[in-house]
Amino acid sequence: MFAPLWDGTARKELLLQRCSACGAFRHPPSPICRSCLSDQHEWVAASGRGTVYTYAVVRQALGRGWEEKVPYVVAVIELDEGPRFLTNVVNVDPDAVQIGMPVEVVYLERADAATLPLFQPRSA
Repeated sequence: MFAPLWDGTARKELLLQRCSACGAFRHPPSPICRSCLSDQHEWVAASGRGTVYTYAVVRQALGRGWEEKVPYVVAVIELDEGPRFLTNVVNVDPDAVQIGMPVEVVYLERADAATLPLFQPRSA
């Protein structure tokens, strides 16, 4: 069910499910639309833009190997299309992140894992 999402991020494209019956966007992917209960959907490119809905700054490494990563921001981004997306906010001082901050998607390519969609403050 998540394969199209990860295939899209590998191409640096943020994809969302959209209900073919009512047009509602949804994330996380689901076999049934929460709005109209249709099982018909398509995958479409999202704008990659949104705002910080809520966030937390992680300041303590909770496991080995995380010491060099703290502090980092875990956030829920409300995409311009409506769904909310759990991710990290990067390329900004963690103390500068605010609820309502406009953000845009960036991609972290990892040789040992999937390409990850992250978000950074919007440039314009």
